[in-house]
Amino acid sequence: MLQVPLEIAFHNVDSSEWSEREIRAKVGKLERLFDRLVSVRVRVDRPAKSSGAPPVVRIEMGLPGHKDLVVSHEPEHLQQRFQTPDLHNAINEAFRIAERRLVDWKEQLTDRPKIDPHDSERRFLGSVSELHPEEDYGYLLTKEGSLLYFHRNSLLAGDFDKLSVGDEVNYVEREGDTGPTAAKVWVKPNGNGA
Repeated sequence: MLQVPLEIAFHNVDSSEWSEREIRAKVGKLERLFDRLVSVRVRVDRPAKSSGAPPVVRIEMGLPGHKDLVVSHEPEHLQQRFQTPDLHNAINEAFRIAERRLVDWKEQLTDRPKIDPHDSERRFLGSVSELHPEEDYGYLLTKEGSLLYFHRNSLLAGDFDKLSVGDEVNYVEREGDTGPTAAKVWVKPNGNGA
């Protein structure tokens, strides 16, 4: 359910019960696609000079923690796609584009790497013990005095190419395919690899 009530505005186009009902139904579909929509604003507009041009439907979707997704189509696009573009075609086309954009954005959200909230509880202090830059890996000396493998891609803060033996790092240990590894490594700010 939207946190902010749906806004529908008409400019140079007569509002009708049918068009508002159609827009509300399409917004309902957007809400089913992504149930955390904050707001939706729909503006139906027709350029004042050309009464024969199809209306433009602009949709602004408010998303949590992200700038609004804005969808609009050009009247020329409708004229190329439909023989007689009208308000019905304009609404359908704008919401078709909005649905596609919302699904794309939702997929980007799920592709982001997840941040484990417990990483700070499992973050330990160590130091660089060995480096093999030509093969993109090295070993950390842990607080227990054992060696822990890490890869160049494990380094989240700092520059692998500037690391030196003895640099202090924070790391998160994880169980890898061949045993424990440093899955995430941060060079301490006073280290040379920063």
